Parts: sequence; C-alpha cells; structure tokens
Amino acid sequence: MRSHTLLPSLLLLGSLTLTAACAHGTSEPPVTASAGARPGSTPSPVRTVDPSKIKGMEIVNDNSENRSCPFATSYPDVPGAEAMTSAMKKYVERRLATFRSGACGDDSGGGDGREINISHQFLVASGDVLGVRLTTQDQSAAADGRSASTYWYDGKAGAYRTALGLVAGGSRDAFVAALKDQLKDREGVDAAGLDDTFSDPDTRDTTLDDMAFTADGGLRVSFDHGEVGVPAAGAFVVTIPKKTITPWLSAFGRRAQRQTVSPSRSLDLGAPHVPAPAVPTHTASGDDDTDCKKVKCIALTFDDGPAVPEASALLTHLARYKARVTFFTVGQNVAAHPDLVRAEAKAGHEIGNHSWNHPDLTRLSSRQVASQLDRTSAAIKAATGKTPTLFRPPYGAVNTQVRAATPLSPVLWDVDTEDWKYRDPAKVARTVITKAQPNDVVLLHDIHATSVAAVPEILRTLTARGYHFVTVSHLRATL
Repeated sequence: MRSHTLLPSLLLLGSLTLTAACAHGTSEPPVTASAGARPGSTPSPVRTVDPSKIKGMEIVNDNSENRSCPFATSYPDVPGAEAMTSAMKKYVERRLATFRSGACGDDSGGGDGREINISHQFLVASGDVLGVRLTTQDQSAAADGRSASTYWYDGKAGAYRTALGLVAGGSRDAFVAALKDQLKDREGVDAAGLDDTFSDPDTRDTTLDDMAFTADGGLRVSFDHGEVGVPAAGAFVVTIPKKTITPWLSAFGRRAQRQTVSPSRSLDLGAPHVPAPAVPTHTASGDDDTDCKKVKCIALTFDDGPAVPEASALLTHLARYKARVTFFTVGQNVAAHPDLVRAEAKAGHEIGNHSWNHPDLTRLSSRQVASQLDRTSAAIKAATGKTPTLFRPPYGAVNTQVRAATPLSPVLWDVDTEDWKYRDPAKVARTVITKAQPNDVVLLHDIHATSVAAVPEILRTLTARGYHFVTVSHLRATL
C-alpha cells in the first residue's frame, strides 16, 4: 500500500531524613532522581551507565509502524544474566499481548491509535552487579499509563533479584515502616490504605518494584500513579540516605550500592562465553556521483537499529552491490552500539535520527520532542563525528509542533513493506520489488533478521532492472 507519496517524503522531516517527591510521567526513562520533583526537593542524581561497555550485549527490540496499533519495546540481553533477561522478556511480552488484544483488536487497522512504549535504562553495570529499569508508557492503561520497575542480577550468586532483594529480609519491616512514615503526611496519599498496601506480601512486592541507588549511595524508591495515593496526586519518590539504608541492605544490596557509587571498570556476570561483536570494516570509495536525473534511483531506509547481529550481515549485503542506504537509528540503540553506527557511516551510508526510544512525537510536548531528538543526534555525533540532518518520526506521525521543535528535516516513505508485521523474507522482498518505482523511499527495519534476509533479493533484482541505491539526502539533492 502506497501510504506516503514521494513529494511529502522529500519536503518533510540525615539519620532518617527522607526526601519525597511527586514525579510526573514522561515519554522516556528519567535520567536523574530529580526528574519531575516538587520545587524545593533535591534528590541525588542517578549515576549514568555507558551501555557500550557491556560486552556481548544485545538490545531486544520490537516495534510497529502502524499508527492504528503503535508499539515499541526494548530490553537488554546481557551474557550471564539469562534469568533476568527471561523476567524482562516475560513482562514485555505480557504487556504487549494485552495491549495488542485490547487497544489494537486484531491488528487489521481497527485500533484507536493508543500507544504502548517500553524502554530501558541501565542503573548499574559493574563488577558482578547488573541493574535495569524498564519504563512503560501505556495509553490504554489507567491514570497516566506510566509505570516503571527495576530488575537486578547478582553475578556472584548467579541469580535474578527483584527490587526488594536489595533489602535484607530481617530489615524489611523497619524499611517499610520508614517508607510509611514519610508517605503518610504527603498530600494525596491514602494514609489509611498504607497498612493494607504494605502488609500483604504480594501487594508489597508489587508496589516496591522500582528501587535504585543514587550516586551518593542513597536508595530511591519510586511509586507509580495510584500505588500509594490517588492517581491525580502523581507518582511519589522517596529517597533514604546512605547512612540510614546501608544497615538494612542485603549482602547483594550492599554490593549493588558499592558498584553504583564506585563502579568497577568492567562487568563480569560469570558467563561461560561472551561473544565478541562483529563490526564490519567496509569503506566507501569516495562520494556518490549517481545522477538521479539520468538513472533510476531508489532510497532504501532502515529504521530502529542498529541491532546485533543483523547490522553486520546487512552491511555485507549492501557492500556487495555498492548500495548506499539511510539508517534511521534509535538513540538508545546508538548508545549501546556506537561502533556499529560508526561502521555504517564509514561504509558510505547516511545516519538519520529516529528518536531516543520510539514514541509517537505528536503526543509529546515540544520540550519532550526536542529531548527525544537532541539526545539521539548527540549520540549519533559522538559515534560518527557528524550531526544528522534528517529524522524519521516514529509511525510517520508528524505535525506542526513536532516540526517546530527541531531543525531536522522529517522523512516519510513511499513503499511500506510492513516487515514488522510480516516476518517473511520472501514476502518483504516481493513487496519492494513489485511496488518500487524510480525515486521511491522504501521503509524497512533492520532489527528484524527476516528483513535483512530479504535484502539480497531486493538488491539483485532491482540492480538487474537498472536501479541505483542512494541515500535519502542524495536523492533529494539530485532531483
């Protein structure tokens, strides 16, 4: 289905001094504990983690480009932490299945366009400790739809830990009492219901599922909308300072605290084998001199990457046909695999911006749109030395506010392969080959192995028909 025409494609683009804050949901994971805090509160910042230092890691992505059923999910798969990966996978698959069966119906286009986005943030990746937060924005859920939970892995014991595993079993009553004491007088908190919330083991474990250490060793406990107060009151954050929380921590909690405050130079979770990433070394031979006024050109575009191991195979296919393409990369994946983005640019391909974690930009404020795109552009520049000029709005959703929030030029598409929906290499290749016309922009996704497997047939057949594969910017410049 030709959902977008070429013309718009080419024209667009203390001892127990706890701090409590009311945080409001955003479209992306918070980067500091002070995000959304009430004026006057000064929670300690969370230390940032460079995911590119985690050897052998893969980011598991699943996105759609269907505006009637928009979803984007991601979580990390780290060698040695298989039990933790399994727990995250189970959560993501359950939430996505519920969303697709409800808000999206049968995925045939009858959904109401509500969106779910699950993104990840590393809390610590050091020594034998791994901590990850998954943040979910589900517009089909209650309240503001935002929720978060943290996942922990204990490399020393070879075990997955829940957030409450940071606190020793014998100290949990004192820990909970401290939380209740600080929450009970907060505006909007259901003080009478706190006892019920924390006395039932199942409810307590579910409520205390988002905990992380601050850079100075305090423990930040976050509560989603409606968990300890009325939804309209917001999402509460309580931070227990280091000197208070340390005696209550489990042995694992103390190691997690120590590795957060003073990170080691490496992460070792005891994996028997950590695969070395395959980084292609293809190099472009000069500038592209293709004149698209004289020959048939086509611009293949790949969204959502880079991905391991798909990027290596894709670059090899493209080099064999001297094809140049445009990669619209997702910022959290760029941060995880800057070496692959660098390899793509070195091979003569164009690197574009596809937001930080793939939200519908038209549902965000101008400030949030700018943050999504600016963070991604910064990651691309850090990897390649060059700032991108193009962006592809997730789901093709762009409006006046989005355009005004960025200097980047938006790019849509002419041919939608729907490869996110049809994981069939032959069908993907056939869609491109039968629908493509000169000067078309084609939408593919390099996070899917099936889409990458379709590329050789696309290149072989269209090359035989006289097509030249160019970047979007080259296509624009020569028409």
